[in-house]
Amino acid sequence: MEAAYEQIIRSIGEDPSREGLVHTPSRAAKAMGFLTRGYHQSLEEVVNRAIYKSDTSEMIVVQDIELYSLCEHHILPFIGKCHVAYVPEGQILGLSKIARIVDMFARRLQIQESLTKQIAVSIQQVTGAAGVGVIIEAQHMCMMMRGIEKQNSVMKTSVMLGAFRSNQSTRTEFLSLIR
Repeated sequence: MEAAYEQIIRSIGEDPSREGLVHTPSRAAKAMGFLTRGYHQSLEEVVNRAIYKSDTSEMIVVQDIELYSLCEHHILPFIGKCHVAYVPEGQILGLSKIARIVDMFARRLQIQESLTKQIAVSIQQVTGAAGVGVIIEAQHMCMMMRGIEKQNSVMKTSVMLGAFRSNQSTRTEFLSLIR
């Protein structure tokens, strides 16, 4: 990856041996490895058996989970927040694991629509919940820094599974809780 970054620097007309750029290919390769570390994580490793029996059957909401991802079309960042809710059926997920699931999928080349679905499906899979709702609000640098250059645009995506899809009052409760 380091050699690829050196070639990119040359391709844009810069000199990779210039003082400020000497170590840039190495730093950029390490940064890209960090930003895409989700490829080296699995759902099983992230959850790490943090599923607990519970008689709780009321909605659990984790709001404003910050996320950083890279758009798969331009490899530019999109930055935002994720809101996750689920209605447990006999078991709950450790609180930090929800944020870790968000991070695992966000730290891959992504489109926001797929990211939202991956998070929802994974939480449904590990909890067996009666329903899962996920909403992501993000700003995309590919739309802000290039192309149309719209600085204040925010993309919102949602995925509603189970009770969040079939029961309007469950969906309404989730939406009112995150406002």
